[in-house]
Amino acid sequence: MPEMPTMSGFGILPPNGWRPVPFREFVFKIHSRCDLSCRYCYVYEMSDQSWRSRPKSISPENIDHSARRIAEHVRTHSLDAIQVVLHGGEPLLAGVRLIEYTVSAIRSATEAQVSFVMQTNGVLLDPEYLKLFNDLDIHVGISLDGDAGAHDRYRRRANGEGTYASVVRSLELLTSDPFRHLFGGLLCTIDPRNDPVETYEALRRFRPPMIDFLLPHGNWSSPPPGRIQGSKETPYGDWLISIFDHWYSAPREEVRIRLFAEIIKLLLGGSSTTELVGLSPVGVVVIETDGSIEQSDILKSAYAGASATGMHVSTDSFDSVLALPSFAVRQIGIHALGDECRSCEIRRTCGGGLYAHRYSSETGFANRSVYCPDLFRLISHIRNVVESGIAGLRGR
Repeated sequence: MPEMPTMSGFGILPPNGWRPVPFREFVFKIHSRCDLSCRYCYVYEMSDQSWRSRPKSISPENIDHSARRIAEHVRTHSLDAIQVVLHGGEPLLAGVRLIEYTVSAIRSATEAQVSFVMQTNGVLLDPEYLKLFNDLDIHVGISLDGDAGAHDRYRRRANGEGTYASVVRSLELLTSDPFRHLFGGLLCTIDPRNDPVETYEALRRFRPPMIDFLLPHGNWSSPPPGRIQGSKETPYGDWLISIFDHWYSAPREEVRIRLFAEIIKLLLGGSSTTELVGLSPVGVVVIETDGSIEQSDILKSAYAGASATGMHVSTDSFDSVLALPSFAVRQIGIHALGDECRSCEIRRTCGGGLYAHRYSSETGFANRSVYCPDLFRLISHIRNVVESGIAGLRGR
């Protein structure tokens, strides 16, 4: 098994005066199984199969340990607000009681303001869950890949049945008057075979407050579909540009597309709030159903054990995890980029791309993103559009 990168292994030293940034987002894997069989899933279909040996649901004991560790971290760093993401697998499989217990235990343990978000495939969402989420103030994000044809290509049940109709029924419930305020947004995995504008409009019909367009997880050793090493073609960048131009031409548009908003903010001198782009320190940590503390589970797409830390909520503080080189290397910004990225003109906006997408079995994570050509094309296009807009305003 490859070793996780260390700062010394990269020849990287943190800058003088550097101090770790505390965790502000805690991803709770409350259920490790799923009721769908999506062919592109990084948890079940890629290198890491550790879910097989983990309990289906997180235990009340490990929830209590986690709540105490979160409270300890909040006190140590004087944090006034944190976010907890209820995740899986499929978190709705955990059931009403376990969800309620998790929220109550964490809120009772800490004086910080705790916002809860659940990311779900939406199939099991029903009025009972929505009433619970309304009572507990849990916001809900749902995965939807476009219209019926686009969504059902990958997001199917184990028997091959598509789930679009079920997800739409759930979205109609979530967006009805009693519950719309709980709607966190839509997550869509990009497939260049789908028409980009039609995909966007299929999502926009539900008036989501935000859309996350996600690049399929892959790396230099296991390239994503259509991403050929050495090719100058940019199928993902072109796809996103079509949506950007359609979205940007409608300035009154209510929908926030996170990737575009983050790129624009970075181009204007701001900092990023997502791992997708930019160089801001990563402040996210994962608690698995067995109580293991891990890095982002997206790293599971690289190789088995890539997200593991060897630490557990019953014995280790989050500050101990924060001190690990594998976390530190994701917090020191430009100092952790490879030479090729550091010499790139869009390095501060791109940030090398998502960390997991940089992996190679030969050189670890010290590489540019496998999506480098697509990111360069997309960011350059957005930069040109934004700069033209600013120049136009100055010329008035």
